[in-house]
Amino acid sequence: MRGKGYFFKWYVALFLVFLYAPAVLLPVFALNDSSIVSFPLKGFTTKWFVMLQSTEALHVAVRNSLMIAVTTAIFSTLFAVLAARASTRFAFPARRSIMGFIMLPMVLPEIIIGVSLLVVIVQMGFELSLFTIILGHILICTPFCIAILSSAFMNLDQSLEEASIDLGQTRWNTFRLVIFPLVMPGIVASLLIAFTISLDEFIIAFFLAGTEPTLPVYIWGQLRFPQKLPSLMALGTLLLLLSIGLLVLADYVRRRGLKKTGIESSGGFL
Repeated sequence: MRGKGYFFKWYVALFLVFLYAPAVLLPVFALNDSSIVSFPLKGFTTKWFVMLQSTEALHVAVRNSLMIAVTTAIFSTLFAVLAARASTRFAFPARRSIMGFIMLPMVLPEIIIGVSLLVVIVQMGFELSLFTIILGHILICTPFCIAILSSAFMNLDQSLEEASIDLGQTRWNTFRLVIFPLVMPGIVASLLIAFTISLDEFIIAFFLAGTEPTLPVYIWGQLRFPQKLPSLMALGTLLLLLSIGLLVLADYVRRRGLKKTGIESSGGFL
């Protein structure tokens, strides 16, 4: 048994190194005073980060991505609240099949979703724009939001809702004054995870962007120019820190919400 445990520890260690080594190298090369991304390192510099401030095309891509991510997070969470509330509180015909169909984009390859959306949108006569990217991102983010909010709604004490109605409150006031505050941590976590997924998503944005690129599409386009790789490393470092920060904040809010209902979290989002 000790031998198996020793082997497992080495396996986990090697797996973590393989998984996170590329992310660790991002800030290393972003702070390297050389236009060539390779070892040995030449020296320390922050000029690649300064260069990002004067790149107008990058600023446009960032504004596009932020607008798409915020809009996607709001609508995905709104749809998820409705779906999670219905699936956890009410019994209706074919509930499992309907929810399984809604959650299907979580397991489908994004390239299939992207191509399918492209064909449908073009056939309907719509122009590719930021709006079409938002539609695609809402489609893939909503299942993740439902997974988070379903847990929040299932952990509610139904007797609180019944007591509120018995005391004369309408169903809307019960939801607004009792249920909504209790699931608020889950809603915040849903907003943050949808924002993060949308901000980092590339494949669907690549197919549906048209002439208005998002940040991942902009980064992909700049990879053709080797002299711009160090500045992309600097940009990647900032995005890595932002993504980690949002995910940590979302998980903190989710765990805090579970504690309010008296449940200790034993895992991650899903």
